[in-house]
Amino acid sequence: MNDWPEAWSDDNRGGRYGRGSGSAQPESARVMRQVRRGRPAPPGQAPYGQVPQQPRYADGGYDDYDSGYNTGQVYGGGRGGGDGYGPQRPAPDWRRRIKWTAITLVTVLVVTTVATYFWADSKLNRDVDLSKVIERPEKGEGTNYLIVGSDSREGLSDEDKKRLRTGSSEGKRTDSMMILHTGDNGPTLISLPRDSNVEIPTFKGSESGKIYQGTGREVKLNAAYAEDGPELLVRTVEFNTGLHIDHYVEIGFAGFANIVDAAGGVEIDIPQDIKDTKSGADFKKGKQTLNGEQALAFVRTRYALAGSDLDRTKNQQKFLSALANQVATPSTVLNPFRLYPTMGAGLDSLIVDKDMGLFDLADMFWSMKGVSGGEGTSMNMPLAGSAGGNLLWDKDKVKQLVQQLNNDEKVTVKGD
Repeated sequence: MNDWPEAWSDDNRGGRYGRGSGSAQPESARVMRQVRRGRPAPPGQAPYGQVPQQPRYADGGYDDYDSGYNTGQVYGGGRGGGDGYGPQRPAPDWRRRIKWTAITLVTVLVVTTVATYFWADSKLNRDVDLSKVIERPEKGEGTNYLIVGSDSREGLSDEDKKRLRTGSSEGKRTDSMMILHTGDNGPTLISLPRDSNVEIPTFKGSESGKIYQGTGREVKLNAAYAEDGPELLVRTVEFNTGLHIDHYVEIGFAGFANIVDAAGGVEIDIPQDIKDTKSGADFKKGKQTLNGEQALAFVRTRYALAGSDLDRTKNQQKFLSALANQVATPSTVLNPFRLYPTMGAGLDSLIVDKDMGLFDLADMFWSMKGVSGGEGTSMNMPLAGSAGGNLLWDKDKVKQLVQQLNNDEKVTVKGD
């Protein structure tokens, strides 16, 4: 009895199956019986239980089917090449990325700069009209700024006035006056003592437009401002010096203190101990950083100084130069959280002439920074003595000084 299925015998297997035939030919495929069960298949489909018709070879390739095997390719390898696990992304174009990143950064920088410019320009208080000043001297070389510190209490509460020891006087007067000349030979900062003896010339009223004839009346310089404001002050300075004033800049008590605080304080080297109950100054000699309240006390102090107003003007020059230097440092300019508050405090507080632009203002601050850095000169107006409490200018030295400034020459005149 054999174990082969019914109707099968050893002879049915063929002469080569399992008998170690030496022939290299493979045995023929056997056709297996198909078993049909159930319903007939719908037209076009293989009958139930049967293997569907397979694609056939034609001319060495598949008809109606291409798996890629005949070309030696694998799935996903036909397009991108690579490791055969799907389409490969192209290598990143770093030059293109760097280019567009640079373009984006430049665009943001330009937009921010332009927006900042218009924001800052809109905040300038252009309240002084120098076109009202009559009989002006000819303009010389370089640019001349008249910088005025007023004792205006505008914007100060009663508590602020008490804290800053400003008093409660109505109106405003000039507490300090300086001429800043900028040109090719370095900046020159000249203080005009408020007690300087000057003549009030013929002038045009800033409000009435009426012409007031000069009578040779002599007063202290700060009286010109008190009489008819910035326009008469400019007219008086030009008449008594012969120097053309190009721009006017004024700041009050509150604005000055706010700028210093916004800048994070100002470091200054105080040459001596100072204690003044009227201004509130109480300082020890040496380097220290002053906040807004302390800075205001420092620049207003005169009664505790041997030279009184002349020493005070020197301290004012020194501090303003230090303030400009502080504002122009990278820690302020490159820090938007300090730059914008400082700019906002300064621009809100300044009163300038109608022709003053941001570039003029920047020129003024950079020139003042240059004075503190030793690139320029600071001095008081040359004096020849005093009379009746008024300080008399040395007319010969003043004439020489003005000539050098008008010609934008290096200043050699010495002041007090």
